Amino acid sequence: MLLEHGSLAPATARHAARPVLESWGLDEEQVYDTLLVISELVTNAIAHALPPVVLHLHVTADSGRIRVRVSDGGPQADPTTWTAGRPEDEHGRGMAIISALADHTDTSVDADGLIDHWADLDTI
Repeated sequence: MLLEHGSLAPATARHAARPVLESWGLDEEQVYDTLLVISELVTNAIAHALPPVVLHLHVTADSGRIRVRVSDGGPQADPTTWTAGRPEDEHGRGMAIISALADHTDTSVDADGLIDHWADLDTI
């Protein structure tokens, strides 16, 4: 899902992802945790990276894992984003939240040269 590069992107991503996650049979706690990871990864992409911002969701039935992947255009040279004007206590915890909820996280470069930030969550 291609997302706008702006402050509405996290909410848009959560709204679109919820019915997909529910259709995969996740319980409410699993849906909540996955939506929180989605929100944090998308927020990081719009706060620190260039467009595009693309959300990918994958489920692996045999392993019971959900992979949340957000692709972005790489670091901004001048990160003057909507988060720059926010109080310090309102940001800076995203990766800690993702690490607490996910079994594994990493960053890689995809075939199109976009930066992928992803997290695997166990659904079993």
